[in-house]
Amino acid sequence: MTTTMYGITTCDTIRKARVWLEGHDAAYHFHDYRAEGLDAKRLDDWVGKVGWEVLLNKASTTFRELSDKDKQGLDEKKAKALMLAKPTMIKRPVLEVGDRILVGFKPDVYQAAVGK
Repeated sequence: MTTTMYGITTCDTIRKARVWLEGHDAAYHFHDYRAEGLDAKRLDDWVGKVGWEVLLNKASTTFRELSDKDKQGLDEKKAKALMLAKPTMIKRPVLEVGDRILVGFKPDVYQAAVGK
């Protein structure tokens, strides 16, 4: 089963999740979407599995810096366009474990999904 973590290297939550995975000998690939980008098909897949409301991090600095116009009237289409334009608005980390998607870092959830 392939495990891929999506996020940005400078994120504290990403660091904690990576330390947890490495401490539990869980093999994974890291995809920095600030450096490597994020394609619309993958985002569509995530939204289909967990919903755009779960993925869009309204507490992020990037989201808070948006104009009021951009924040108003959020729906799936608008949220996906914002997340593709500025992936740092996506809640971190996003962990793909096979065909499952985990959003955020909770050690107990990681243990159940990838624990050894």
